[in-house]
Amino acid sequence: MVCLLLLQVGVVTELGGTGEAEINSARCKFTARQAGQYKVSILLANQHVRGSPFVKQFLPGPPDPSKIVMVQHCSTVVCTAGQPHHILIEPRDQYHNVCSFPPGRPDTHSYAISVVELEGGWTVDPGAVILYDHTSRRVSIQVTLQRPGCYRAHLTYRSTTLTNGTFDIIVLTAEDSQRVQRTVSRRAHDGHEARLLAYNGTLLTKPKKVYCYVTPKQLIIKEFMLKLIPKRVCTFRLCPSTKFLFTGTNNQSGLPTMSIDDGCQPLVCLAGRDRNVVAATFTQFMLKNIGGSETFKDKQDHFYHEVRKFHSKRMHDRIPVSVSRERLLETSMKATKGFTVADWCKNFEVTFQGEEGLDWGGLRREWFELICAQLFDSDNGLFFSLHEGPQALVHPNPDRPPHLKLKHYEFAGRVVGKCLYESALGSGYRQTVRARFTRSFLAQLIGLRVHYKHFAQDDPELYTGKVQHLLEHGVDRLDDQLFFTDEVLLPTGQVRSVELEPGGASRSVTNDNRLQYLDAIAQHRLAARVRHEVEAFLSGLNEIIPDNLLCIFDENELELLMCGTEEYSIADFRANHTVNGSSSEFGRVLYWFWTAVSNFTEEEMARLLQFTTGCSRLPPGGFSQLYPNFQISSAHTYGVLPTAHTCFNQLCLPDYDSYEQFERALLLAIKEGSEGFGMV
Repeated sequence: MVCLLLLQVGVVTELGGTGEAEINSARCKFTARQAGQYKVSILLANQHVRGSPFVKQFLPGPPDPSKIVMVQHCSTVVCTAGQPHHILIEPRDQYHNVCSFPPGRPDTHSYAISVVELEGGWTVDPGAVILYDHTSRRVSIQVTLQRPGCYRAHLTYRSTTLTNGTFDIIVLTAEDSQRVQRTVSRRAHDGHEARLLAYNGTLLTKPKKVYCYVTPKQLIIKEFMLKLIPKRVCTFRLCPSTKFLFTGTNNQSGLPTMSIDDGCQPLVCLAGRDRNVVAATFTQFMLKNIGGSETFKDKQDHFYHEVRKFHSKRMHDRIPVSVSRERLLETSMKATKGFTVADWCKNFEVTFQGEEGLDWGGLRREWFELICAQLFDSDNGLFFSLHEGPQALVHPNPDRPPHLKLKHYEFAGRVVGKCLYESALGSGYRQTVRARFTRSFLAQLIGLRVHYKHFAQDDPELYTGKVQHLLEHGVDRLDDQLFFTDEVLLPTGQVRSVELEPGGASRSVTNDNRLQYLDAIAQHRLAARVRHEVEAFLSGLNEIIPDNLLCIFDENELELLMCGTEEYSIADFRANHTVNGSSSEFGRVLYWFWTAVSNFTEEEMARLLQFTTGCSRLPPGGFSQLYPNFQISSAHTYGVLPTAHTCFNQLCLPDYDSYEQFERALLLAIKEGSEGFGMV
């Protein structure tokens, strides 16, 4: 047994060996992932061998390029021509321990930065100065670029690019830099003239004159009809998922160009003299909104800080709430009916009618758990599942029973807002939302557009059937012709045909427009039918949590923020899984998998579930209620990252040379997704 403080470490035991001297030997192997003091106990027949237990100190290992991180990481850096800009790096070993170096040997010569001008493709001298601070144990890289423009930078350690070491740099003139700073500080938004060159992949025969407005929440592109009447062309949310692509100078206008894409809306191509100013203003507003860093932990800390700041003048003193177990939802809504926002921010002192007992926290936590079940369990009608099975995620119910009104969604939003507010106050008050929401519902809460890919987690039966058939085979193998319509099952049992767009009943689905058709179905089923329910939910939620704070997360991060992680039973996991593969090599990898999982933190287990099943939370019955069972399959590949198929709850594991190589690949697959704003 090996322990770091109170944490037990997974151990691999090997008995015997091939040589004569190894027949009666036993080897115990463990990986010390966290630097610190370990207590190692070696027992034989429940008795300590001589010298056991003994204490061993493990120091951080050498820097690992895949784990070295940029402090306050952002995928776009804005700086001024001729002025130095500092980039801080925290050297970490393969297990994320911060490295330390002896005096006089900081290893700074192993770091390098290369910078390439994006439009011309030529390499420029960044004027880099690299220093190491022994107190903070961080490396500082000072970069000075002399010419305004857009650049791509690569940070390397011993010729290997760091995990977050590829980022973009917008270099502004001193005048443009002041313009951006004034806009961000005043939160004002002046229009920047541009030319719309292409929309949704279609090149316009005549470029349109448009104006770009960057606000603290949105990038809005407008055109003016008759030079007076504004018409919105499109709007992009200020979030890391909105990306910019810089494509050189337009031959016709001689203006620098860029494309904007958020992965959901039609791609837009623009040309404008203020291109760099627009992109830099967008970046500075976004970084200000998310706290200056794009990592989940930093955004979570910023979120909690801003929530506390938003409610700093509201007292967290006690307020009585009396409810009935038999009529929990009805009496809870009645008890809080006259509550103001300040009341919702108070510490609920819950009393169950007819029961004795003082609420020192236990009754409040029980009320939160019970009320979440009343609100979000599909059996109760306010939310429902798009497909059958205990693993099904819940979505607002457009065909709910008549007694459930929009005010119930407002109340549900306030409960979720209350949970987030309590969590922001610290671990002693932390509350999690006991629910398993669809990804499309979470996307709508943060202002993202719903698309057909959400069916993969929300309605896997539809995705593996109709959606995948159209994606793989098109319309050629269909028996019946498809049109831009959808069939809706009414509560009476009748089926009604609904047009997905005006005139959709006469527009045929072709191989060219099939993605548009699938997106239209997703918009109708997952968004349009529940628009009023989502708006009511957000109305209650935003009374306590400002919408601009929620928008800094993506769907997976929002689920972790709201629902947190739960306790996972490895015994339950081992008793309820399926293995596909029988080779001796895969048996070794499978053994390594269970060794790694036994050493996972709750967040790493949540990430593993999210990676494999599409949701970080288990059904109420644990792993036994996952359908299909959690599948661990041989990938028949070597040395690459593990992959997953969320529709089938399937994790595919390649072969590796060593346990250390396997563990690094598994952790990288489940944790190091590359998302965020960038100029690609």
